Amino acid sequence: MGAMLLAATTTPALAQSIAITGATLAIGDGSEPIKNGTVVISAGKVVAAGAGVVAPAGVKTIDAGGKWVTPGIMSGFSRVGLAEVPAVKETNDTSARSPFSAAIDVAPVINPLANPIAISRTAGVTRAVVAPATGTNIFAGQGAVIDLGADMSPITKARAFQYVEMGEAGVAEAGGSRAAMILTFKMMLTQAQDYAKAPASYDGRSKDALLNRVDAQALAPVVSGAMPLMVHAESARDILAVLALRQDFPALRLILAGATEGWMVAPQIAAAKVPVITAGLEDLPSSFEKLAATQSNVGRLVKAGVSVSMGMLTGDDALQLRAATQQAGNMVALLKVPGATGLSWGQALRTITSAPAEAIGLGDRIGSLKAGKAGDVVIWDGDPLEMTSAPVAVWIDGVQQPLENRQTKLRDRYATPGEGALPKAYEW
Repeated sequence: MGAMLLAATTTPALAQSIAITGATLAIGDGSEPIKNGTVVISAGKVVAAGAGVVAPAGVKTIDAGGKWVTPGIMSGFSRVGLAEVPAVKETNDTSARSPFSAAIDVAPVINPLANPIAISRTAGVTRAVVAPATGTNIFAGQGAVIDLGADMSPITKARAFQYVEMGEAGVAEAGGSRAAMILTFKMMLTQAQDYAKAPASYDGRSKDALLNRVDAQALAPVVSGAMPLMVHAESARDILAVLALRQDFPALRLILAGATEGWMVAPQIAAAKVPVITAGLEDLPSSFEKLAATQSNVGRLVKAGVSVSMGMLTGDDALQLRAATQQAGNMVALLKVPGATGLSWGQALRTITSAPAEAIGLGDRIGSLKAGKAGDVVIWDGDPLEMTSAPVAVWIDGVQQPLENRQTKLRDRYATPGEGALPKAYEW
């Protein structure tokens, strides 16, 4: 599980061949649920899924009994695996005061034993995009895509994208103004181009160099379009400034993260064919770059033709991946709110399954229950976009996962306390 490139020839350890029948089946591609559906998994991959699929002879069959079956949930943005307790610096690897920036690679430090991973897995989250945070530069480094399996090999794809701050946080790192931030960005990418043209002659130690050699090397695939560039920008004006950067660097494969005011410039984002990863629960003017926040942002972006994913972007929320289904469920509920713009059930599920996989360039490998995709499957005890529902079974790459974590153990321990001596924690 968690093979570096999800190679088609790789068979995950302990992967099961199973057929889940009698399901209320959601493929995760934006289509609506199918009654009495079947999904077949073999060698860690989806073989088939749909209403007319027949379970192969000899394969273990699980009767879902009408329960909902979906692809594993994928968070479009997170910092899960990089921090255990954000306020405790010894457990927090999200950012660093370092001489390096773009070259920083989060993959080697992802901690698969971190409690937020087990908690998210119990909530049906099977994959996540993990981004570093900035330390001393507008570029934070190279993010990863991970699986949340109960094993020690979490990396789906290392160095999956480069992450850069181009909003208020980027302004602070670039000296205090947006003009300085944009110039800094352009000069850094220009120097990365210089490195790509003549690596041996690039001098990252001169007084004019904004990039040392390793950072220039890390940005070379960004300027060539070989590596996606995830840009955090919230306000409408910052988003337009980001889109305009393609005038100087036309090969950039942009992904917009945040985009709280994206609805205001949705036609421009759609015309640029730039995917958006945003927080569906963002509806308060919590900063100057989010003054036009509205939960209708996602619905309006999708209506304009933008491919939208959802993830948890701010502060400690970036560890709360279990909120993904609430984010999507709220989009469905908005259809009933006069004047609001929401999503259909299938569209909403897509924002937390196939859309983030496609945005990060892995849509052919993960994110839905189409044939050939990774065998990430969840059986739910109710509608997965309702907050009262929970998974009853989870598979990642065809391997069934445990559904316990520290929280469930504490719940079970103290749910029905009996009379007698107090637990040891209360003894003096």
